[in-house]
Amino acid sequence: MTTKYTPEHEWINIEDHDAAVVGITQHAQDALGDVVFVDLPEVGKTYAKGEVAGVVESVKAAADIYMPVSGEVVEVNEALRDQPDLANSDPMGEGWFFKVRITNMAEFDELMDGPAYDVLLKSES
Repeated sequence: MTTKYTPEHEWINIEDHDAAVVGITQHAQDALGDVVFVDLPEVGKTYAKGEVAGVVESVKAAADIYMPVSGEVVEVNEALRDQPDLANSDPMGEGWFFKVRITNMAEFDELMDGPAYDVLLKSES
């Protein structure tokens, strides 16, 4: 299992050879506060890396969810529609947003690993 991070505070985790799971990081969740609504992408839609694939709204603000890699959305976390607070209680687990079939693995390889993401967080504080 390999987890990578984006500068916009999404995480992507390859669990198997078919699809990768995408969500927001603990840092993003902390910045947003209590999540009250999540707009998830459409299953079957293809996105380029960096395109807006969804929106997360909290009591503080709304934030775009960016596609960390190019690919096709193959599943969304339907539980988030009814329980958006899963993005607060378990952002790196049950609060995942969608699964994507990656079309360009080089884009995944270019994302930050855990130590590089920690450096980014330190530079932002």
